[in-house]
Amino acid sequence: MTSMTSFLEPGMRVRHPQQPDWGIGQVQSNIGGKVTVNFPEAGKVVIDGTRVDLQLVFDD
Repeated sequence: MTSMTSFLEPGMRVRHPQQPDWGIGQVQSNIGGKVTVNFPEAGKVVIDGTRVDLQLVFDD
């Protein structure tokens, strides 16, 4: 099964399912399953896409 994370591209907006207080983040990069996301309340975070399925956000 392919993770949703593998489809994430820079500019897409996401939520971290275990950290809702981080707010809606913007994907900066997705290299080898490591996704860098800039969250308004947590700053730039590198997430292991094999461990966390980020949730794509379409509107607020």
